[in-house]
Amino acid sequence: MKYGLELQNNIFAPWRLSYVAYDVLKQELKTRQLDHAWTEQDEADFVHLLDNELTKVYDFVNAKLAEIDARILYCERTIQTLQKNPTMNSDTNYSIMDEALTEILFDVNDLSRFTRVNFTAIQKILKKHDKWTGLDLKQAYVQKLREKPLDKQRFDVAIVYISALHDICRNRGKISPGNSASGGDQNAFERATAKYWIHPDNITEVKAIIMLHLPVLIFNTSKKWEPSDSAVSSVYFDNPNFDLYTGRLQRDEEAEAIRFRWYGPYESKNVFIERKTHHASWLDGASVKDRFRIDEKNVNAFVDGSYTVDQICNELRAKGTDEKTINDVHFIGSGVQKSFREKQLEPMLRVFYNRTAFQLPDSQRVRISLDTDLTFIREDALDGHQRRHPPHNWRRTDVGIDHPFSYIPEKDILRFPYAVLETKLQSHLGQEPPQWLTSLIESHLVHEVPRFSKYLHGACTFYRDRLPLLPWWLSEMNVDIRKARHENIGLTRSRSFKPLIDGRYRRAMIEEKERANQQAVVDGVASRSSSATSDKTAAEDTGKDTPTPLGRRRSMSIDEKKAAAWKPISNNSDSSVHRHQDFTAIELGTRNAQNASLVQPLLPRDKSAPHDVNDPYYNNNNINSKRMSSGYLPAPIGKFFSSDSSRPSTAVETMSDDKKPRMSLGTPVDADEENPGKPKRHKVKVRVEPKTFFANERTFISWLQFCALLLTVALNLLNFGDSVSRIVGGIFIGLAAAVAIYALYRFEKRAW
Repeated sequence: MKYGLELQNNIFAPWRLSYVAYDVLKQELKTRQLDHAWTEQDEADFVHLLDNELTKVYDFVNAKLAEIDARILYCERTIQTLQKNPTMNSDTNYSIMDEALTEILFDVNDLSRFTRVNFTAIQKILKKHDKWTGLDLKQAYVQKLREKPLDKQRFDVAIVYISALHDICRNRGKISPGNSASGGDQNAFERATAKYWIHPDNITEVKAIIMLHLPVLIFNTSKKWEPSDSAVSSVYFDNPNFDLYTGRLQRDEEAEAIRFRWYGPYESKNVFIERKTHHASWLDGASVKDRFRIDEKNVNAFVDGSYTVDQICNELRAKGTDEKTINDVHFIGSGVQKSFREKQLEPMLRVFYNRTAFQLPDSQRVRISLDTDLTFIREDALDGHQRRHPPHNWRRTDVGIDHPFSYIPEKDILRFPYAVLETKLQSHLGQEPPQWLTSLIESHLVHEVPRFSKYLHGACTFYRDRLPLLPWWLSEMNVDIRKARHENIGLTRSRSFKPLIDGRYRRAMIEEKERANQQAVVDGVASRSSSATSDKTAAEDTGKDTPTPLGRRRSMSIDEKKAAAWKPISNNSDSSVHRHQDFTAIELGTRNAQNASLVQPLLPRDKSAPHDVNDPYYNNNNINSKRMSSGYLPAPIGKFFSSDSSRPSTAVETMSDDKKPRMSLGTPVDADEENPGKPKRHKVKVRVEPKTFFANERTFISWLQFCALLLTVALNLLNFGDSVSRIVGGIFIGLAAAVAIYALYRFEKRAW
């Protein structure tokens, strides 16, 4: 599809006149070269026209942002009034404010799309100009685009404030229980994780969808939120042989990854020493993430061993820290310093991104993080170029958090083209993910990439000549992860431009959720005693409690032995298998019946709905064809959300497929037979909307008009025709009568 048509398909109708006049600019390029060569005057006129279009778009974006800020401020003041005035503090008023905030959120999403579409249009027309004229306007226009930027996501602040107000409306003016600054103890539960890539076109929409269900997690509520608060920087350590890289890629026993992480500005005083261990022997084979904090001024001394773990523990004791935490810090710090000594580790790679985390403050069931502006920066000196000054420092001093880091040489930086979405769900309680999350990850907005690792990706890009093995997902970089938009999925608008969420109005979603909550309360009362009994039995079966140690986080996504084996691929350039392609995908399918349990998806899917064979995700020649041929569904940790095997199976479930009773489409199911434990639902009369009745009536009248026309023809044939015409007229009368009876039957059936 030509970009002009693509642009027309992506235009938001109410803002049509504010888009870049792409067709006009393209026509200028064509018509001015029909009768003469491109001149300096032509160039000046075209640049002037392009400047006007850029200014028009930039001013529109700023005006809309100011309008959104004013609307958010109005909602904030109104909600504060509702909180302070008991007579106005009602569910109805909070619902009205919730709808107003939803409308603002949709405008933010539309404005984000508007910005990206216009930025792409300007890039396309500059490329076309340079191709047709032989000049280099694209490079010369960079400075103007920096002065009036359209390529940056400038809507995070608005989303954070909308999220906070949404949370207040969700709780009907009450403060959320729990600690919103920490989101609870993130290390206190086992979790199942999955990772996805998100195209830049879909980032704001995905944020908005998640925000409607989970508030943005603010880690420091003592100050006003700033964009720099979302910055996360990590320095990964390895040796010249890349032993840590190879161990993590091959998933060796007790393979570890060591990184030093800080949040916010470069000047942050707090640095977290983190270690990830695969199948840790001291935790009976579970994978774990350990971390503790030290001051930035002591990091170099910690690396060379002059700042010992005993000193850190003594400082903690002086602050009154409990002994268990001190013991954990001693264990982690000793292990990290031992790895530095024995493996000769040195700073290798810095990873930077802006993280937006979503989680209910009083619930640890679901936590979602979205990392944007992902950037990899070299910290090593393996090529003889010293990047750290002084050389013994643990990180570069010339790099801050000012993405896109235009001052860094291109050979030292890699800007990842997608955002990374990571879902973390509790797995030890046997809970299934919420339906809205299942819908999101099965939609066109995300692209699943199991076992994606930021460090592995950055290392294999910068140091490929030194690495014998490469990650499997490199082949996915050659695939356009954008997919055809699914109907009634995501944020859309009706014909009257009203906000629709997954094809439904916000109010309808809220009412449905309230009904589900009420039903859950009824069901919970009925099943409370049985669940308590089952929990007691489970506790007796385990024999003892095994809580996760403080400061350690178990990750079921990386230590599950039954998970599918995404094997690394060889980096042998002489191999005939890799001769004609840059990357080679690995085989993801299972090979025998013993691995049959690995084919379950991460989240429950509709078992009756086959995958779309036209979906590019399942048609990729390298990876996805193997997934389809082996019956594989792309999920790294299928067991965590599989069906509950502990419950007794029904008679129908134990039958073979050919013996199961089959029901025709539309046959009602007896609720008492399918769910004997649930109360029987009673049928109630539902008021039919007038528009539905009149639509049925219009259809009936249309059929009668056709019958009248058929009767007119039949009567003319009977009165003025020969014997053959009379026979045909009689047939027409019979047809008219049959059609009229059928129309009456359909009218009565639909009306009843």
